[in-house]
Amino acid sequence: MTYIRPHASELEKRILEPRRLIQVVAGPRQVGKTTLVRQVCDRLRIPFRYATADEPFLKGRAWIDQQWELARLENLTSGEKGSVLILDEIQKISGWSETVKRLWDEDTHAGSGPKVILLGSAPLLIGKGLSESLAGRFEIMHLGHWPYFEMKDAFHWSIDEFLFHGGYPGAAPLIGDPQRWTRYILDSLVETTLSRDVLLLTRVDKPALLRRLFDLCCAYSGQILSYNKMLGQLLDAGNTTTLAHYLELLAGAGMATGLQKFAGETARIRASSPKLQVYNTALIGAQCGLALGEAKQDGRFWGRLVESAVGAHLVNAATSGAFELFYWREGNREVDFVVRKGQKVTAIEVKSSRAPERMPGMEAFSRAFRVDRTLLVGGDGIPLEVFLGNDPLRFLA
Repeated sequence: MTYIRPHASELEKRILEPRRLIQVVAGPRQVGKTTLVRQVCDRLRIPFRYATADEPFLKGRAWIDQQWELARLENLTSGEKGSVLILDEIQKISGWSETVKRLWDEDTHAGSGPKVILLGSAPLLIGKGLSESLAGRFEIMHLGHWPYFEMKDAFHWSIDEFLFHGGYPGAAPLIGDPQRWTRYILDSLVETTLSRDVLLLTRVDKPALLRRLFDLCCAYSGQILSYNKMLGQLLDAGNTTTLAHYLELLAGAGMATGLQKFAGETARIRASSPKLQVYNTALIGAQCGLALGEAKQDGRFWGRLVESAVGAHLVNAATSGAFELFYWREGNREVDFVVRKGQKVTAIEVKSSRAPERMPGMEAFSRAFRVDRTLLVGGDGIPLEVFLGNDPLRFLA
């Protein structure tokens, strides 16, 4: 039986609505954007035309015109539901947003034309074109990495398998062969994302530094690291501004990010040392040099993996704008994650084993700020499998 992601129902609803809006399905590589859209069109029995701009040097804006004209012709004979034009990797065409705007406005004025879905690998890379040219004409569906409950439903994974192998569905059949699985993650996902989604589309003056920064994020995921310490680790003559920018690029590609310290003042938040966090624990597992059984025997590594899995679950959910995610530390007292949802604040502590009776970090944070809810995940608190098996919003204040 073919697995269909929960996002399908919402996308079906949007396609069938009478109002005309461009649907943008944005997310990292290999999370099933194309598969989801094809599944939805098949379920709706609505004809669609799919085309991809994944060869940036062979396609230009004229290609968009060609695909649009073909979709217009198909739409004339498609019946009451109309038809759908799906353009994949659209951000790889220079000036794509101006061309889409012109064609979309022509169809809107004529009261006809296909429904349009744009797919993009990196929200950061397509965001500029959307905000500058297509304002008021689109809505975004963020498609993040697969969480535990989806990997469990689709592949019958245990919680340990998910913690180590993460949420890449294309890699799931390979976990029985650790070497093949590792090469798939590093070659087909990491290298492709860096070389094709980031380096070819964004000015990066120090590509080697970007790659080493990504490796550092995987090695230190779940840890707070100042930019100066990062520069020392990376052995590069770059500066903190460059590192902060490269972290933004990695976040836009759905690979890794730097969480900022929670504080009452925005200026203090932006000036803090980041807490490194991967978006998918497969990126840690593929580079650690351990098999799943060996990783479980290493208590320190496994504890870091557990915290990174909770962080990945939260950071993927935060991508949709449902809440803001931070960490907090003052001296040697720390709170793993702080979630701000509107005016509500939730403090989250993660434990891979039995928690101590007192948690001084949580107590200090609660004295310093108004906290609406505190959560302990793992240990004696919310079972890890329960927290990762549900939408994080269910547990937040």
